[in-house]
Amino acid sequence: MSIQWFPGHMTAARKKAAETLALADVVVEVLDARLPAASSNPMIGELRAFRQRPCLKLLNKADLADPEATAAWLRHFSQQPGVAAIAVSCKKASDIGKIRPLAQKLAPHRNDAVKPLRLMIMGIPNVGKSTLLNALVKKKVAAVGDQPAVTKSQQRIDIDSRLTLYDTPGLLWPKIADPVDGLMLAASHAVGVNAYIGEDVAIFLADYLRQTYPALLAARYGPALAGRDGVGILDAVAEKRGCRKRGGEWDREKAAAILLTDYRSGALGRISLETPALRAARIQQLAAVDEM
Repeated sequence: MSIQWFPGHMTAARKKAAETLALADVVVEVLDARLPAASSNPMIGELRAFRQRPCLKLLNKADLADPEATAAWLRHFSQQPGVAAIAVSCKKASDIGKIRPLAQKLAPHRNDAVKPLRLMIMGIPNVGKSTLLNALVKKKVAAVGDQPAVTKSQQRIDIDSRLTLYDTPGLLWPKIADPVDGLMLAASHAVGVNAYIGEDVAIFLADYLRQTYPALLAARYGPALAGRDGVGILDAVAEKRGCRKRGGEWDREKAAAILLTDYRSGALGRISLETPALRAARIQQLAAVDEM
């Protein structure tokens, strides 16, 4: 299943972002802590490299992610030149307070009223950019919603005489080359619902969870999941929640919606869909396929 989602406004948004990046000192890239690599837009990396701008990577929704996986990602990103990384929840004021000092360290020459620090907030849809912006400004200046692509235009906000923010719409890229990335993005609600079939995404998620977090699955839906594949797990969820179609068949569509909602909300527990090691292994597999 190949998932692609690139609404028309993103083309214009990308061009505008490229222009604005010339004015910014630091890129603040907001990532989903549950899938930091899959939720990193390669176009942002290309734009940043062209302008030679440092980057502060925010692994947002860290309260929903596996802490061991998050720690591994922070170590991974800290080894990249010109990059700093921190795990945060943009809903926590204590986490928000750490962002400005870290960004300042990446551009120490911009630290007064004559040369204010200029941060450009970037990331894919629905990773929490608007929540971050509102928290930094300490009032609602950006629309927030549990749907991707809520923000569709760019804005500049002067926080004070020493800090300026540029907020950008969520940007995906025209072609998601790795189907697994597409499934992870869909499971995490970063693409529009018209781009995927919920049942297919839920089966992918169930298969991953039974291999990686079987105890969390059993705690949520009962112990009768052993030996079941992704489809079987959806049937178990349907049975647990009483989801039946007319005629008595299990309603996998409703079960899929339940599983995806439980993952997205954190009701299943703290889950990460990738680690640096898993990512590296999959890149090797893709390279081997390309060579064949």
